[in-house]
Amino acid sequence: MQITDILAQMGGLQSMAQELGVSESDVATGAAALAPAILGGFKKQAQTQPAGVEGLGDLLGQLGGASLLDDVLSPQPTNVSRGNDVLGHIFGSKDVSRTVAQNAASQSGLDSTLLKKMLPMLAMLVAGYMAKQRGGAHGAQSSPTSGGLGGMLGGMLGGQSAGGLGSLLDINGDGNPLDDILRMARNKSRP
Repeated sequence: MQITDILAQMGGLQSMAQELGVSESDVATGAAALAPAILGGFKKQAQTQPAGVEGLGDLLGQLGGASLLDDVLSPQPTNVSRGNDVLGHIFGSKDVSRTVAQNAASQSGLDSTLLKKMLPMLAMLVAGYMAKQRGGAHGAQSSPTSGGLGGMLGGMLGGQSAGGLGSLLDINGDGNPLDDILRMARNKSRP
C-alpha cells in the first residue's frame, strides 16, 4: 500500500484539504507528487544516521514523534514550523524544499504555492506515521530494525517509486528521487 493511501485512510489528506481550503483530490494529487521526495529524504537519513534505521527512529522521536501526525489530524490549525523542522533535517535547506515543490508542480499540474504549503504538513504526517509504527514495532519485538521501520520505509518508498510520479522524479533510477532533486537544487543555486 502506498503512503498516500495510508494517510488518506487515517484522515490526513482530508485534514490537509480542509485546512488549506482545497479539494481532497488536489491534496491527494499533491501528496502523490511530494511523497517520493519526503520518503527519499527519510531513506537518506536512515543511511547516514550513525545507528542506521534505529538512528532514524531516534531522530523521529526528537522531531516530535507520533505527535506530528496528531498535530495535522487535530481540528486546530497545524503548527507547520514543526514540519519545516522535519524538512530541514531530511532536505538540509529551503532551496531543496522549493525545488521539491517546483518539481511536484510540474509533474502534477498543481500550483507550486499550494505544494509549498502542503510539504511541511505532509512531512509531519509521514514522520508521525513512521514514529507511530516504530512505537508499535518496538513493543512487539526487541529489534525494530528487523522489518520494523527499515522494512516499512523501504516498502513505502518502493511502492511510491514503482511507476507514477516517483519514477519520473528518480532520474538515475536508483530508487531514491531525492538525490536527483538535491543535485538539481545545487545546480540552480550556482551562479
